[in-house]
Order: sequence, then C-alpha cells, then structure tokens
Amino acid sequence: MIKEPPVPEQLPPDAVWLGLDLGTQSARCVAVDSTGHVLATASRPLTSRREGTRHEQDPEQWWDALAAACRDALSGIDADRVRGLAIDGTSGTILLADASGAPLTPGLMYDDGRAAGQAARANEAGAAVWHELGYRSMQPSWALPKLLWLLDHEPAAAGTGVRLLHQPDLITWRLAGHQVPSDASHALKTGYHLAEERWPDGVFDELAVPRALLPDVIRPGSLLGTVCAAAADATGIPEGTAIVAGMTDGCAAQIGAGALAPGAWNSVLGTTLVFKGTSPHLVRDPGGVVYCHRGPGDTWLPGGASSSGAGVLAREFPDADLDALTALASRCTSDAVAYPLVSAGGERFPFRAPDARPFVLGDPADEAERLHAHLLGVACVERLCFDYLDLIGAPVDGPLTLTGGGARNRYWSGLRADVLGRPVRVPEQAEGAVGMAVLAATSAGVGVRDAVAAMVRTGEEILPDPVRTARWTPVYLAFVDELARRGWLDGTVVAHARERARRNPGTQEREREDQ
Repeated sequence: MIKEPPVPEQLPPDAVWLGLDLGTQSARCVAVDSTGHVLATASRPLTSRREGTRHEQDPEQWWDALAAACRDALSGIDADRVRGLAIDGTSGTILLADASGAPLTPGLMYDDGRAAGQAARANEAGAAVWHELGYRSMQPSWALPKLLWLLDHEPAAAGTGVRLLHQPDLITWRLAGHQVPSDASHALKTGYHLAEERWPDGVFDELAVPRALLPDVIRPGSLLGTVCAAAADATGIPEGTAIVAGMTDGCAAQIGAGALAPGAWNSVLGTTLVFKGTSPHLVRDPGGVVYCHRGPGDTWLPGGASSSGAGVLAREFPDADLDALTALASRCTSDAVAYPLVSAGGERFPFRAPDARPFVLGDPADEAERLHAHLLGVACVERLCFDYLDLIGAPVDGPLTLTGGGARNRYWSGLRADVLGRPVRVPEQAEGAVGMAVLAATSAGVGVRDAVAAMVRTGEEILPDPVRTARWTPVYLAFVDELARRGWLDGTVVAHARERARRNPGTQEREREDQ
C-alpha cells in the first residue's frame, strides 16, 4: 500500500484546485484536491490555420473552449470547495487586443515562423541583454519578433489603447473582468529581463515598441485577482475564486512531474523531446539552444526543445500496430540506430543545425528492427541532451522523470533508462493542467515545493541495467560521431560525451567484462 504524503496545514483537505491548460489541439480543465487526486477533467478541441510558416488560431475559441471545459469539469463538484486556479499556455503565442480586451488580431502561435526579418532586428538591438540572460539570440517563432511583425503589418497596431497579450492573458483578463499582469514565464520570449524583472526599455525604444503596449509582469504563483461574476456565469467557476499567475506549458508539465529539486529534470517525450530542469543559478548557454525561466523562490528552470521525438513514429510507421511492433522490437538484437528528426527545419536542441536531416546507422532487417532503431535514436538524443547540459554547467544529477505520450510505452522508458544509465520515474499524473492545479494551491499560503510534495504522485521507478547500458554506450558514441562527421555537432560536445561515458557505471561494467 502506498503511503500518502502529509498535506501541509495551509492546504484545506476539502479544497479543490483548478488547472487550466491551453494547448495546440485542445483546451483543458482539471480539478484536483489537496492530496493530488484528480476529481474531474474535461477538454474541448481547438483548431488552427496553417499556411507555410504561419500558424494562427482564433483567440475567441480559446475562451469558448476553456469555458465549456470548465463547466463540464465542475458539473459534479461542490462549488464551495473550489479555492483557486492557474493557467498555462503555449510559449511565445501572442495577439493584440483593444482597451477592452477584445482581440484585434489572430493568435500567432508558438511555432509561427513568419518573423525572420524581425528576429534579426531584435537580435541586433537586444544582443547584450539576450547574452546576459543566457539564450544569446531570439528565434523567429519567439514572441518579440512576432510582435514586431504585427507592428509592421497590422493597421490595428496603431490604434489607441492597443495591448499585447500572451495567450493566457486573454483568459485571465476575462476571468477577472479587467486586465491583470502577465506572468514572467510567458513574458520571457517577449524579451522580459528575468534577472532584473523589468522590460528592457532601451532595447524596446530602439525597436520602436510602445511601452503602453506592454503588460505589467509578475512572478508565477503571484495572486492576479479573483473570478468576477460574469466569468463565473460563463465558466461555472465560483465568483471570488483566486486567480494565480501561471507558467508556460513546458514549465507547467515540470511542476506536474514534481521536478523542482536542484538538478531535477523532466523529459517530455511527445511529438518532440522537451527538457525542463531546476538549477540554483541562471544557466548561460554559449550555443544559444538552452534558455531559463525563473522558478519558485530563487531557482531557475533551464530547458530546451529538440526537433527530434516520438512524432517520427507517425511518419515512419503510419499504419503499424505500435504496441505489437514494440513487443517484437523489444526482443531484437540489432544495434541499428536512427536519428529521429521530426521537423523538416533541422535540429534546434541539443545543437542547432538548420540543415540536419534524418539518417540510420546500421541495416535493420525488418520493421521491428527499424522501429527499435528509432526508439533507440530518441534515447541517444536524450543522452546527448544531458551531456550538453552538463557541459554548459547545468546541474543534471538530480531525479529524472519521464512524461509525455512516449512515457506510456513501458519498453521505451526502460530503454531510455538503460541508454542514460540512470534511474527514471514515470509519474502517475504529469500533465500541464495538473501542474497548474498544484501552482493554484500556493494561493493557500503554501510554498510550491510543499504543494508538489503533497499533490504529485511520483509513480513507478525504472532502474537501468548496467549490462545493457554498457551495450548501448558504443552505439551512442557512434551516433554522436556521425552527427559530428556531418558537421552538425561541435567537437567539444563530442569530447565531453566521451568523457562522461568513461565515468558511466555501465561503461565500467563493460570494461570489467572485457577483462
């Protein structure tokens, strides 16, 4: 029988906390009690418009879908129990709104890449600040370049009282009945100076960004206000419920996984592979592929997003029964490994290579071996991410959790543990909405790490087999060498990967066997 963690005195045992999540494909609401039990969950679909590098959504559907999801989730819950909520959204998604909060533009989504020219301007004007903050440069999909694009192309941007909103800002405005500050997590990609906690006015003056356009910003976990009567009627959330400043979706999933101890990491294997960790210091990346959010207290949350991941399986095995094929793959003895690149736009983490393309080392004999090569390739990219993070000074020796759809494949999670040579945990509930429910609970006066301890269930632990780690290490090093041979990976990273491999217990096990 699993012993439940103690609930801090500040957390009322009968309280219900709401986590709201705006993803790419759906809007979601979960209701969670103070012990972490998910009492209800509901979602509504979202639709997108894609054209070339452009990706837009109608902001009104965010509110409509989320309001409907909240009504469903709360239909069987006593309203007197609901105490607080927090919301996450996709990182870098923005829009312009008028002085009443009505959208003036579509939502430019997190991966909208139209602002390449504006990114060059932002990087020229803000080079010193971006360097100080550790990420060194902005990508076209970041919020500030897209804001510059809107200022260049949208006539509405010249109107009186126009506001920049990050995706959750539209929702918190409507929940409160008036504009409230943005959270620093969503403001990061708009150029907010996380270390000095202010907008970099000199940079924005050079870029001709009006100060009146920008929202006030506060730290995640701060109280924004309470739910107004009109929002209560629309959503079913009781009037007076506390609204807590949230975080981006990746950070929300990290909280939901409980990965907030120093050196802890959450590896999210979805369409792509996303890393979020916890550091006592700001991690500055010379390569510019890792950037930091502010975490609870004085911590920082370094992270990076690969263009490799589980999405490759849908492309390579579109009609396969993946469960049955995984069962066959688990028994194969092939050392073939694939570079599992999902995006046609190259790689972005743990190295930046716009011209990177998929490849396979070895010769898989059948579909099961070919699947195994891709499962193994994701694990190798994951190990390379940790080698790179260690190289740039990020702490990586804390607990590791695996979340995302890929973590549901038990064999794949075990393979990842073996390739990494370290224990992993697969939490019971680790979605962004749950993380936001945990953050909402801090409105009761409890610290976020105490809320995590009470509400996050750590789930199954998977231990690596040193013999299998030793088997996969040479395959991993050959994979790294191939990336370098193709000109995508720097030799310094290769050398560090080899040095860490020599210190790995699995490598030592292989050396003992060879003797």
